[in-house]
Formats: sequence, C-alpha cells, structure tokens
Amino acid sequence: MDKRTVEVKPDTRNHKGFFVQDGPYTLVDIDKSGWALICIDEAVCHYVDPDNLQAAQLEEREAI
Repeated sequence: MDKRTVEVKPDTRNHKGFFVQDGPYTLVDIDKSGWALICIDEAVCHYVDPDNLQAAQLEEREAI
C-alpha cells in the first residue's frame, strides 16, 4: 500500500478507546483485522477504524 497523508474525523478513537489528536497522519497500512495504522512520526502511531479517515485537505491561500 502506498503511504499517503490522511486526517482523522472529529472524535476519532484508537483501538484502545483513547481519542486521537487531530492533524495530518501518514497512512501506513490496513491490517488483516481491519485496523488502519496511522503515524504522525516514527514514534507516534495509532490503530484506528479506516471509516474515521479522510483525505488531508491542503489549504491554498492567496496573497492579497
């Protein structure tokens, strides 16, 4: 699976029931049991329900 940037929907919980911090994550894999592995960096990763993921929105701001 190609790694891509995703965001979590509001009030997303990980596989242990703890809330996951909002922000961009790298989608690493979806395992055989159905959990999506997402990581902020090499030290902070979470297993979440893939239904709670959405494509990262890149904001385009125009200089005025």
